[in-house]
Amino acid sequence: MTTAEQLGLPAPRPAGCPFDPPPNHRRASARFSLWDGNPCWLLTDYQQIRTVLMDRRFSADAHHPTFPFTNPVAREVIATRKQSFLRMDDPEHSRLRRMMTTDFLIKKVDALRPRIQRIVDQTLDEMIATGSPADLVARFALPVPSLVICELLGVPYADHEFFQEQGRLLLDTSQPLGVPQQAMDALTGYLAEVAAAKQGDPDGVIAKLAARGDLTPEEVAANGVLLLLAGHETTANMTSLSTVALLRHPAQAERLRQDPGLILGAVEELLRYLTIVHTGVPRVALERVDLGGGVVVEEGDGVLCAISTANRDPELFGDAEQLDVERDARRHLAFGFGVHQCLGQPLARAELQIALGTLLRRLPTLRLAVPFEELRFRTEALIYGLHELPVAW
Repeated sequence: MTTAEQLGLPAPRPAGCPFDPPPNHRRASARFSLWDGNPCWLLTDYQQIRTVLMDRRFSADAHHPTFPFTNPVAREVIATRKQSFLRMDDPEHSRLRRMMTTDFLIKKVDALRPRIQRIVDQTLDEMIATGSPADLVARFALPVPSLVICELLGVPYADHEFFQEQGRLLLDTSQPLGVPQQAMDALTGYLAEVAAAKQGDPDGVIAKLAARGDLTPEEVAANGVLLLLAGHETTANMTSLSTVALLRHPAQAERLRQDPGLILGAVEELLRYLTIVHTGVPRVALERVDLGGGVVVEEGDGVLCAISTANRDPELFGDAEQLDVERDARRHLAFGFGVHQCLGQPLARAELQIALGTLLRRLPTLRLAVPFEELRFRTEALIYGLHELPVAW
């Protein structure tokens, strides 16, 4: 078997275009050995990945003895503590997920759109008032989803610097052993305090979970950390990456300015083109499964689903290496697939549609303030993105 190093896990910086999937993930699906010696498949085929993500013979349980962790830091943080529903199988997964589903339904998110628009406008007003140039990550891409998720969860935005820094440390694969664990401890402790302070308070997802009475404080904190981090890290990175991609494709940006109605489909295309999970979605096989194409996964084998590569499948997406804001990209896997697909995808879509549409409309002369080659991409993070994005207008 090939080794994890040969396959580039964690993913190295993409060669050439930084919007592309990691180069070592562009090969055919292959079986290899992880850093801990456990066998694992890296799947790159779109149909094989869909099968795995919807098939109950593949487990998301991070406490399984051969669950595929791509590095010792991930195993330290995930396998040694109470998990959110993301790392559980049914029926426990569905039991916990149902407790939060209502707050992320399309109808609920649509009702939030006017508030999201006000947050976007106010944040952009503040960035413009500081003058050009500005760091779009710090002044716009990060504050917008942080404000939205704080309001939804009932978490004080005044604490944003704390939870953003802890989240950064937790998701940074280059940190020494122990640092991400400390960051997770700090976050779970913080969310436990928020939950305790909101006893009797009906507002916010955290308060609702805490008030149920059938969840332990550890369960409330674990799921709160997931929602808090996923609610701002993913959307913030997608916003900044999408902005750069559009600036690098000015004709595409101009199409969106001319026809703002295209923004709905454009967000789907940007999610496909920029898929920000580069390390693969992990599963472990509970029995032997023949996925076809010479891929036979043995019981106990780990599986990493390279959704960034699957989203470039030329058979599903013609001219897949190109960004096309008029493409029908709705079959992308950026939010996963099956029972574990992203709970917050309606909220993420709404935020991206509003943030990018407003940015293009209000700042028609937006441009990079530094050469593209000087941008620092977050290749060390579990969620791909940019450290900062200097822009001018």
